[in-house]
Amino acid sequence: MKQTLFNDNWKFWKDGDSFALVWDVPEHAQEVTLPHDAMIALEPHADSQNGGNTGFRDGQNYVYVKTLTVSEEDLQQCLLLHFEGSYMNTFVYVNEQLAGKHHFGYTGFTIALNDFLQVGANEIRVQVRNAAMSNSRWYSGSGIYRDVYLLSGNQLHIAARGSLIKTVELTGSEALIEVAVPLQNETARAQSVVLETVITAPSGQTVLTDSRPYFLKTGDNLVCTQRYLLTDIKPWSDQTPDLYTIENRLLVDGKAIDTEEHRFGVRTISVDSQRGLRINGETVKLRGACIHHDSGLLGAATYLDAHLRQVKILKEAGFNAIRMSHHPAAPALLKACDELGLYVMDETFDMWTRFKGDFDYSLVFEDQWRKDVTAMVETDFNHPSVILYSIGNEIPEIGTAHGSRLAKAIHDHIKAIDDSRPTLAGINGVFAAGDKMGQIMGDVMAQNAAEGIEIEGNVNDFMTLLDTNMDKIVVHPAITKTLEFATASTDIAGYNYMTARYYGDAKAYSNRVMVGSETYPPAIARNWDIVEELPSVIGDFTWTGWDYIGEAGVGVPAYAFGEGGFGAQFPCQLAFAGDIDITGFRRPQSYYREIVFGLREEPYIAVQNPKHFGQTLIKTPWVLSDATHSWTWSGLEGKPVVVEVYAKGDEVALYLDDALLEKKVIGEELGCLVRFETVYQPGELRAVLYREGQMVSESSLATADKTKASLTLELSHQGQELTYLDIAHTDQNGQVIGDEELTLHLTVEGAEVLGFGTGNPKPKDHYHSLDTTTFNGRALAILKKTAETTTVTVTGEGLTGEIEF
Repeated sequence: MKQTLFNDNWKFWKDGDSFALVWDVPEHAQEVTLPHDAMIALEPHADSQNGGNTGFRDGQNYVYVKTLTVSEEDLQQCLLLHFEGSYMNTFVYVNEQLAGKHHFGYTGFTIALNDFLQVGANEIRVQVRNAAMSNSRWYSGSGIYRDVYLLSGNQLHIAARGSLIKTVELTGSEALIEVAVPLQNETARAQSVVLETVITAPSGQTVLTDSRPYFLKTGDNLVCTQRYLLTDIKPWSDQTPDLYTIENRLLVDGKAIDTEEHRFGVRTISVDSQRGLRINGETVKLRGACIHHDSGLLGAATYLDAHLRQVKILKEAGFNAIRMSHHPAAPALLKACDELGLYVMDETFDMWTRFKGDFDYSLVFEDQWRKDVTAMVETDFNHPSVILYSIGNEIPEIGTAHGSRLAKAIHDHIKAIDDSRPTLAGINGVFAAGDKMGQIMGDVMAQNAAEGIEIEGNVNDFMTLLDTNMDKIVVHPAITKTLEFATASTDIAGYNYMTARYYGDAKAYSNRVMVGSETYPPAIARNWDIVEELPSVIGDFTWTGWDYIGEAGVGVPAYAFGEGGFGAQFPCQLAFAGDIDITGFRRPQSYYREIVFGLREEPYIAVQNPKHFGQTLIKTPWVLSDATHSWTWSGLEGKPVVVEVYAKGDEVALYLDDALLEKKVIGEELGCLVRFETVYQPGELRAVLYREGQMVSESSLATADKTKASLTLELSHQGQELTYLDIAHTDQNGQVIGDEELTLHLTVEGAEVLGFGTGNPKPKDHYHSLDTTTFNGRALAILKKTAETTTVTVTGEGLTGEIEF
């Protein structure tokens, strides 16, 4: 069917009266263009009902209204609206009549319009009901935050879901593919049709044409499935993301009455405990990043450009895979992963029958899960980047008898639609243990007592007990038994924070394939050694690859309770657990991970904040330290400081202005890391890496010259819709001045400002403001061009930067 973007010219307002008898559009209604996140526009506030879960922003009820004008001829066609995502509880009315509804906030849905339309103007009204508190553990956004399409076609047409293409066999340079084309006849008579198929290679060359006649009776829903052999193929992988194009045309009396086009990749997937995960017959270890769905300063509003930039940065940082946490991915993200080459673990739900929030998806799970799983799988089917399906994240009931049966039902439902991709669940052994946790903790306490470890029993000590004893907890026999139930039906066992189980389970369960579906960032050196050693462990997915709004403070290093970690208080709005912050800037732990992966030879220097030297760092397991990539600490000259160097080798020598400070062995405290205690003095730090006594590489970090400061503006991404502008406070050598907060003001001509801000987990300014305060010397502006030429001026405390594009 023909797809037309339906994003423009919507009226939008907050719904204040659910029992309104008059459906007029209020005078205060705003004009908006989709995608639109109504929640990001709100001012975060300390008394938010959702608190840090959603970054101190609360959902509300909203209304979107648009006019659709149709002719008598239009009404002879099949007309539908397809929503790629709307959060959540969405009700679609056409001319004041309910045409359809959809509860889940992360799957696409289609609304049939014909029964409600009339010749002339028709009101399309979308009510999004997100005022209920506690329906998400992270920032969800609110409203119609993804694209909407008007679908139109002949009453005899290719079904809206489109064709499904999969690779059946890949042998050498030949591939056997299967194409299933769904046809629908909604006319009043039987008809003969011809289905014509054309496939073109990544080069644009036509590689296959096919034409076949079919007969459809009135009301028929016919799936026409054919297999084609393609030769001289280019297989899709993360290293070679080559995409083919298929076009299907439906002909009646030689005239095309409907067409569709899809891009797809030729690739195969297999997994077993002896050979691991294989893509196109080659073993692949997944260097994975868990991510949430928001796009930082844009909130939940979903743009292809935002995801193209995100995927590019993730790949440059060393990742080859992402886990979409904890819901189905946006089509725009999957398209970006297809085009740039990034493997995807897509996930169904964060909850099944047990609530994690008072008003979450569990309210409708029993009635809706099949529909939403189907929507996810059919959306993902033609995307070669999707290689794994997760049936749920940290589901408490998954290890019970009924929960394991439900796991099998979801697995079977997926396989009935798509048998080409393996399944798993992200299982947290502690959560799945349920009422057995009392026994487990008692046994661990007894073991600690036998080892002379004393625990007082208050909340803080209990959290410490969980953290420092996690290895003992997750290998407890009660969790072992639970996992047998929980993993019985899926192809792979997803382990959340259960590294200690790998070796034992690889031996005890020789057919079990495992993946670190969620792991602590500082644990990557330990984890990756095991991933590389054991064939049955196919990869590691850190929490998280990219920072996100909500779950505020989980990764924020703190020196007083409430400043970070669990229970972080306002104004903390970000998790701050990402290797990459919300603006796309790589944090030190990103380089640490790249070095562990063996993808970076040069050592990396990070410096702990000398203001807090000697203080106790209050941190969660998601925090490595408070270190930043800076040797500029004005006013702290002569003060003690800890320098961290990340490197893969035997020893590192640290110099200051060519004077040797110390030479130390790598990895005595943590793999690929060494810490030096020294005194801060301006100059140039230099880290030299040695392996087997020979110098391998070096890197340096210099103090910025603040007397020659400027604002540097650089276009980091220019897409079809969005432009990203990186802003930095630097010296004449481009060295970032990170120890000063600079108030910036943005002036733009020829573009709309969609976001302006920083990666600060405790932002001082709203992302829709034209003012922001630098964080570690940096800021970001996201623009949407409205004219041929755009001019951007940034000013701040006597400094000015300007760029034209």
